[in-house]
Amino acid sequence: MHNYEFKLDACLTPVPTAALPPADPLAPRALYQQVAERLREQIFNRELEPGSWIDELKLAQEYGISRTPLREALKVLAVEGLVTMKVRRGAYVTEMSTDDVQQVYRLLGLLEADAAAEVAERRRADEIAELRALHDKLEKQVRQRDAFFAANEQFHLRLLALAGNRWRSQIVGDLRKVMKLNRHHSLFRRGRIAESLAEHRAVMQAIEAGDGARAAQLMREHFANGLAAASPAPAPAPATPA
Repeated sequence: MHNYEFKLDACLTPVPTAALPPADPLAPRALYQQVAERLREQIFNRELEPGSWIDELKLAQEYGISRTPLREALKVLAVEGLVTMKVRRGAYVTEMSTDDVQQVYRLLGLLEADAAAEVAERRRADEIAELRALHDKLEKQVRQRDAFFAANEQFHLRLLALAGNRWRSQIVGDLRKVMKLNRHHSLFRRGRIAESLAEHRAVMQAIEAGDGARAAQLMREHFANGLAAASPAPAPAPATPA
């Protein structure tokens, strides 16, 4: 049997490495991200209509860029659900079906109800004061539809942020983007803004009372009512011959 002697000092001696060159400063935003944001705005503003084909060459010329960052931006929007990629046909703005709308509203109702319950049960004074301020802002915008939309979304997203589950917030953020594709937006229906505001008041009162179960129930009802308002009215039944 042979005896081997190991010298640990030699094994543990650090090997000198060359100094790394300083990293180049990062750009504030990659070009494709800026392009994706511009495309989102065009989609939300109906400059690119749901179901319409996206002319990559035309847009690249309009933006003054190559098609590479445009295609990267389209991939981002496809992941978000705003764009649908079709084999050998290109990219299209996603068109929401009745089933799509129902599924999105149902998920939003479940996820946001859960968040409302958590914030209510925690009953932190600073969080409730922040939500109250956002709700009061919503009350003031009741006669200005676009401002009401913005304040409404701000309230919902802040509620999610306060609840503190980043995965839930990420999912809801993507679902809310897709919901903007719906041609029959719930708040467009006559009288819906006033109804929505009354539902918000009830949710806010439940949160302030620390009643998590009621806050969750009211939030689910809020989205159920929104879905009913967003759904197109059924066609009248054909008259039966006398």
